[in-house]
Amino acid sequence: MIKKPLHNFHIPVMGLAYTIDSPIRVAQYGISSVVSIIDDEIIEKMKNFYNEKFNLNYSSISTKIDDYRAKRITAYLDMVDDIVNEKFDAFKEEIAKNKTALMNFVDMLPNTSELKNGLQNLLNQKESFTSSIKHFIEKNLAPGSIDVNIMTKVDKDNFKKNEQLPVIYNDAHASLRGFANSKLSSSVVLSAGMNPRLYSYIEEFDDFFPDENGFLKKKIILKVSDFRSAMIQGNFLAKKGLWVSEYRIESGLNCGGHAFATEGLLLGPIMEEFKQKKNELIDSAHSLMLNALQQKGKITVSEPLEMKITVQGGVGTSEEHDFLMKTYNVNSVGWGSPFLLVPEATSVDDETRKLLLKSKENDFYLSNLSPLGVPFNTVRGTSNEIFRQNKNNKNRYGSSCPKKLLALSKEFSSEGICTASKKYQDIKLENLQAEKQEITPEQFQKRKEEIIEKACLCVGLVNAAYMEQKLEIKGEKQGVVICPGPNLAFFDKEVSLSQMVQHIYGNTNILPDNNRPNMFINELKMYVDHLKKEIADFSGTVTKSQDKKWKTFKENLFEGISYYENLFSQSNFFQSELNTINDQLQQYKMMLSGIELPIFEK
Repeated sequence: MIKKPLHNFHIPVMGLAYTIDSPIRVAQYGISSVVSIIDDEIIEKMKNFYNEKFNLNYSSISTKIDDYRAKRITAYLDMVDDIVNEKFDAFKEEIAKNKTALMNFVDMLPNTSELKNGLQNLLNQKESFTSSIKHFIEKNLAPGSIDVNIMTKVDKDNFKKNEQLPVIYNDAHASLRGFANSKLSSSVVLSAGMNPRLYSYIEEFDDFFPDENGFLKKKIILKVSDFRSAMIQGNFLAKKGLWVSEYRIESGLNCGGHAFATEGLLLGPIMEEFKQKKNELIDSAHSLMLNALQQKGKITVSEPLEMKITVQGGVGTSEEHDFLMKTYNVNSVGWGSPFLLVPEATSVDDETRKLLLKSKENDFYLSNLSPLGVPFNTVRGTSNEIFRQNKNNKNRYGSSCPKKLLALSKEFSSEGICTASKKYQDIKLENLQAEKQEITPEQFQKRKEEIIEKACLCVGLVNAAYMEQKLEIKGEKQGVVICPGPNLAFFDKEVSLSQMVQHIYGNTNILPDNNRPNMFINELKMYVDHLKKEIADFSGTVTKSQDKKWKTFKENLFEGISYYENLFSQSNFFQSELNTINDQLQQYKMMLSGIELPIFEK
């Protein structure tokens, strides 16, 4: 029997290591979380750490053995599953015997939950408490899902003795194989766009296909930012007999880590389209999947499998959470960055967590740190920023690039170089120096900044986990890179897991009494700022496609504002801030009207 999830929120992936062991920390309470599995080195080190901590029997896996990346990932995920199940059994035993522990757990459950009502009724029972509670727990409780994330574009070719290995040894392919070969029954979250070659590789693993009961041992979650992308990717997979069990819609700019801006499409209108057209997604995928399964001679399913719609990005209050759940009929809401302030849930060193606590709204910004060339959310004053600045002051630029996960630029090498590496930046700076006489000093400085501002994310995004567990960090000092969404500016204290969960469900409030903008206004502000900055930074001749992009962007923002004006006028939510929201919508409408697009000369 498949048990219902205990919670209607989840913890999304954050960086390479901020949620690397979150399932071990929170899954026993029924909370689902997502582990990044692209970096086999941090995975191996965390496996060895927990292997020793819990006195398990997992051996180290050397880089010298064949297919070590996939094997490391499989072993770590199997170990996490073992630990979670053991902790879950111990937790069930505890709450069956200890009324205080049970009451604390009940406090963490959604107020609308049938499970919460059932447990409260048992708490009021005078007789046969232990036997009744044990039966109820076994029947209804399940641990949170141990889901994994793969950024599909982080799929670097790999080499052995200067000879390129087959595609299946590429980073993302090896990560997928590591998950597929694990004993987990959970989901892989595919993010950062479509990788047809990787998607096709999923066909190689039986766990992604339904059994005679329509059960999928391994499920696919696609992280998308609009309906059109969901339909294209979902149908691509369905033609291979693969079902997308969840579409995880993420606000384009209002999230943590890499920010994949839409063409001015705001979260509300995007969610509305998913709500209106969900059956189209299901019907289209089901018919294509059925044909593919028949052609492959695999077990077919007469009815469409379950398809969830979830959403994440910038949520900060229980009212916003409830609004998303009830207005758009979503199955779950992702709460990411606020959990960076919960030591029980995420892997963050003390120094970085203190920085997050004291940072204000202007300290969080959308940077160009990422070697992927995608805007990247971060905060001022990280140890990585200080280390890089000190090096730059000595005219030393770039990282030693020990991991090469983002060594994807083929500009100077067929094997790929990372744009944050010393090797790449030395070449680019030398080329820039040769052009110095032909450009203005301002242009020279701007182009230099664009080269040297890239940070080594492979190291910077895992160091916090090493530091928290006091694990050795080898190689040059890189410090910590962290990727909070701008929403974190409005949270200012470290809290327990119970406090955060109760905040999500509206049973307590951990936010200070300040003027935090509504999540939809915050996203609108960032899109307007993004458009203004893109136009201000643009130099050169405006092309037809660029002109069309800006016009579409602006039109979509106007349409989004109109959508919100209509939506909020008919909603019972946000009544206490409705006047402020309407005033802000008018302000951004005026601001948008005042943005002049560069002239396209036909």
